[in-house]
Amino acid sequence: MSTKPPFDVGFEGIGEVVALGLSASKHFAVGQPVAYVKSGSFAEYTNVPADIAVPVPVVKPELLTLLISGTTAYISLKEFGYLSEGKKVLVTAAAGGTGQFAVQLAKNAKCYVIGTCSSEEKAGFLKTIGCDLPINYKSEKVASVIRKKIPQGVDVVYESIGGEMFDTSVNCLATKGHLIIIGFISGYQTSSGILPINSGALPAILLRKSASVHGFFLNHYLTEYKEALIDLVKMYHSGKLVCEVDRKFIGLESVFRAVDYMYTGKNIGKIVVEIPHLVNSKL
Repeated sequence: MSTKPPFDVGFEGIGEVVALGLSASKHFAVGQPVAYVKSGSFAEYTNVPADIAVPVPVVKPELLTLLISGTTAYISLKEFGYLSEGKKVLVTAAAGGTGQFAVQLAKNAKCYVIGTCSSEEKAGFLKTIGCDLPINYKSEKVASVIRKKIPQGVDVVYESIGGEMFDTSVNCLATKGHLIIIGFISGYQTSSGILPINSGALPAILLRKSASVHGFFLNHYLTEYKEALIDLVKMYHSGKLVCEVDRKFIGLESVFRAVDYMYTGKNIGKIVVEIPHLVNSKL
């Protein structure tokens, strides 16, 4: 870890304004629901700069899922997915916090969507949000299934696992395919957080297919953030988007349990920690 404890944790929050600074009073009101992305959001009260607060209709856990997970899928697929009707899209960890949105956004673009997951329960959930081909990697080999069903390969990969799944994803790319890396959870618990890369094979595979790999970090696209979030909230309220929340944890003391639960890989959708009496924000 690059940061020495103790330090504030949490990056996403949604709650009601309880007090306002002078300049913020022109744009917000006490009691107004707002969402924000800011370090230290695992708190009962927090100071939030007015320029990063986004008004939302209500305080709901479902809207919290959009702040990073939803916007990451929305902006990265817009920038690097080049989605259009009939394209084949592979989403890894498809039943997770951000994977669920990549699946739905690809389906909204009339793509054929393949989603990897780790249980039949998750495969069932993926079918309910439109995934055409859920693959349980615990019981099936992802590469074999894709090779059989889509021999020409997939046009777009939305990848968040890393390691062996990354290698599989690269090998499953079609000619001129695009792979978007939005994370590598398999490496988060290593001592360095860095995974070995087969640097000899990767360039050859990409060259042979004229394929490309893109890294995506939301912080580099903040100019598009508010517009993306507003659009996602509209999609949710119009019924065009499911925001799945799994196993809501209660209280600050349960934050570590929520993190441990995430690493088990059992969650379907976004894991949310609710602070009693709402996660309040002070602008």
